[in-house]
Amino acid sequence: MVILPAIDIKDGKCVRLVQGKYDSAYTVAESAADTAKAFEAMGATWLHMVDLDGAKEAVPVNTDMIFDVLKQCNLKVELGGGIRNMETIDYYMDHGISRIILGSAALNNPALVKEAVAKYGDKIAVGIDAIDGNVAAEGWTQTSTVNYIDLAKHMEDAGVKYIVFTDISRDGMMDGPNFTMLDKLNRSVSCKVIASGGVSSLTDIVVLTALKLHGAICGRALYTRDLSLRQAVDLCKGVKEA
Repeated sequence: MVILPAIDIKDGKCVRLVQGKYDSAYTVAESAADTAKAFEAMGATWLHMVDLDGAKEAVPVNTDMIFDVLKQCNLKVELGGGIRNMETIDYYMDHGISRIILGSAALNNPALVKEAVAKYGDKIAVGIDAIDGNVAAEGWTQTSTVNYIDLAKHMEDAGVKYIVFTDISRDGMMDGPNFTMLDKLNRSVSCKVIASGGVSSLTDIVVLTALKLHGAICGRALYTRDLSLRQAVDLCKGVKEA
């Protein structure tokens, strides 16, 4: 299983949110590039980044910080937030992003997902963020009536290979991911599922590997040092992917 440390950017700062609420944002690091380099030194090979301002404004906002990270480390970066059209996808791909995460666009513009997958294949992932099982969008400020499993199946039909799933109620709460929802999702589609939200301990990592998930995104617990990135990465070495 792949461990993806997370850097979320808001107002030009590295922040964390609690349950996706923008007014809960608090700064966790001064430099995104320095943080990424530290993650790399601890054994990470992938980095999960979100342009929170972009997600809310529906356009890229913090591109300078994102590209600075790419220049200063060798991590592969998956990126979400404010990506709503092919021009933006092409722009990020041309600048070295390894995987694009389409969130709101997957819900509101499935044709874009199909177009992006046709052009970039498995470099396109879909982020499915849920509240009580229903998909949220627009930086988690809106909730739909679409069930997360139903959307995942539609994305599978569109050729999507990676799904990043977040139970928003667990995000930033340090009380573990929603293993039940993750397991149900992983059993429902052939896509590779990456868990996000609530990962806070090595025990969580052990359970996620047992569920045969592809990856786990780790955020707040790394910054509070409740979870050692090096230990998490070492734990996952040698675990065969399903």
